Amino acid sequence: MEGVNKVRINQKDLNRIIRNAFDCDVKTGTELTDGWANAAYSLELSDGRSVVLKVAPPKGVKLMRYERNMMKTEVEIMKHFGASGDVPVPRIHFYDESESILPVPYFIMEKLHGYPYNKASDTMTPEQREKVERRLGELNRRINDVKGSRFGLYAFESPHDGSWREAFRWLIGGVLEDGREAGVVLPAQYEEFEREIDQRLPALDGVSEPSLVHWDLWAGNVFVLGGEITGLIDFERALWGDPLIEHYFSHFGNSTSFEQGYGISTMEEDARIRRCLYDLYLDLILAIECSFRQYEDRNHVEWAARNLAEGWERFRSV
Repeated sequence: MEGVNKVRINQKDLNRIIRNAFDCDVKTGTELTDGWANAAYSLELSDGRSVVLKVAPPKGVKLMRYERNMMKTEVEIMKHFGASGDVPVPRIHFYDESESILPVPYFIMEKLHGYPYNKASDTMTPEQREKVERRLGELNRRINDVKGSRFGLYAFESPHDGSWREAFRWLIGGVLEDGREAGVVLPAQYEEFEREIDQRLPALDGVSEPSLVHWDLWAGNVFVLGGEITGLIDFERALWGDPLIEHYFSHFGNSTSFEQGYGISTMEEDARIRRCLYDLYLDLILAIECSFRQYEDRNHVEWAARNLAEGWERFRSV
């Protein structure tokens, strides 16, 4: 997705980056345009390696409040699972936050075999899709089995991390403040959004243990090959919170196979209210981030506005 948050790296700088990390050169390089936040390049190196370079947004670009320390978050979590072997992730080859070569942080990771599930699923049989989504449920559960000592963003501590209710109120409140500052028009007044959200926040009090949450584990961040998952990517938005906030539990998910793999079948009333809060949180981000990133794809911008309007109506009915 094209937007102002992506750094363009020329061939000279690509070679400088690779020589600094591996003491070899770039044979070929292709920009990966599917990402939404960071710039990414698929590189074939002169030593035979295939890697992906990921580059943080330019410093002058205004980010949303929840977008804190995202590259650090992604690198740390992938290193954790790379060491534990509990979840298949790309190996991190090199991480540079010194800003000595580029004026922004970047990292180089192993290139996964296979294709994003959102692109490959149409070529797969129903049995293969069921197998992949069941396995994804198992892997997502393993991620959530990692426990933390506080709630909130993975690599950014705030004064609101003492409870999940407090942390989530800070997160969704920050998104609304981002929208206010950017002049984004919502389906209702901001004050009405805040009132309706506050009425439902007590449902979060039942979440007492901070779990590691990927939060962005949609099909585009799942790589598959031959009907098997080869790896999971994009942990940059991870947080300590409620596993029910994960993508495949959202109104975009709706996969019985995932739920079977994860080990969940029914939701109590408080859980349904929590899930509606999380749906609204995501729908707000999808709409408001369009102003921050200045997406060129008007179809996506219009879709995000419609999706929020529909999500707002669903939320109010709960």
